[in-house]
Amino acid sequence: MKERNIAVCIILSIVTCGIYGLYWMYCLVEETKIMTGEDEGPSGVMVIILSIVTCSIYLWYWMFNTGKQIDDLNVREGNASSNYGVLFLVLAICELSIVNYALIQNELNKRATM
Repeated sequence: MKERNIAVCIILSIVTCGIYGLYWMYCLVEETKIMTGEDEGPSGVMVIILSIVTCSIYLWYWMFNTGKQIDDLNVREGNASSNYGVLFLVLAICELSIVNYALIQNELNKRATM
């Protein structure tokens, strides 16, 4: 897993009109699968395609599911559950997915330095 600067990722996503955001999302999907140890599930490319085809509905599902996986991982590590699944879903519905990307990247960065 690669540790990324969240501010730089957000700025690049804005400056490139979302193109870097798609790449960032691909990286988040792949690295989340590594972090949780689950090989099952769609690849990063498939998540992007399904999100586009379903007008972001699949993205909402993926974010909710990823939040649950992060919560499960935190509980296994002895930390409190943060209910990320619900938070990610609400933020995604409010069109604040970039905030979700930043929160997921923060969790990945914590584990990349471990």
